[in-house]
Amino acid sequence: MAAAEESALASCGCKGIRSCRVCEDLNEKRRPEDKGDSARGDFKYEPSSGLAVRWNEGGEHESFPFPGVLLWEDFVSEEEERDLVNRIDQDEWKESQSGRKKQDFGPKVNFKKQRVRTGTFSGLPAVSRKFVLRMSQEPLLHGFQPVEQCNLDYSPQRGSAIDPHLDDSWLWGERLVTVNLLSDTVITMSVEEGQREVRVCVDFPRRSLLVLHGEARHKWKHAIHRQDIHQRRVCSTFRELSSAFLPAGEYEALGSQLLDIALSFQGSPV
Repeated sequence: MAAAEESALASCGCKGIRSCRVCEDLNEKRRPEDKGDSARGDFKYEPSSGLAVRWNEGGEHESFPFPGVLLWEDFVSEEEERDLVNRIDQDEWKESQSGRKKQDFGPKVNFKKQRVRTGTFSGLPAVSRKFVLRMSQEPLLHGFQPVEQCNLDYSPQRGSAIDPHLDDSWLWGERLVTVNLLSDTVITMSVEEGQREVRVCVDFPRRSLLVLHGEARHKWKHAIHRQDIHQRRVCSTFRELSSAFLPAGEYEALGSQLLDIALSFQGSPV
């Protein structure tokens, strides 16, 4: 391993119960059990039918409708992917939880106290302008105006992952949009039903775009498990404002200010 890479792996941003391979090795931590392994035997999302399907050993299957997922394959070309990652890497990556690195382009938010400040937010990055415009070609994304972009860097060497979670819905709106770069992965969706957990694995190919909305946005948690990161992965997640920050909403004035900043496309990471 090159000296630069060894140095890059020598620290992490984990706090509390979060961990990655770096802090586990340094501090002899025992990694919390990852339920991702058992999810391999659960349901798999089929984009062509919109069903979550599970096959048993006898060749029989069960399925149910799984609404709220849209997959746009080949959203960016190979050439665009190379240029996009090169330009993303020109900005500083900061250590984040669970072996990830991040770049934030968005307002400063305290979700617990429900406070938002523009702070040093200067907008989404210039390179994203044409891709945000391209998103509008999809009917589901008509009127989509992102006010935040979060870039994340995943590495198998760092044991990168993200735990099952629901994104905030006080500030962030109906549609969560993610562009996946450099490698394929799997998004594991999960929900508690009585005494059991139901999981649905959604294949997320390289250079594709994924939209979560409706039940997949508000009911089903989403995660990326460590074993589903095989090579470096870079992704960009775009979030829009909730109705409270749009015209006639309680925070309309602040929402208008945030959108003006975001869509100037003059931003640098905050």
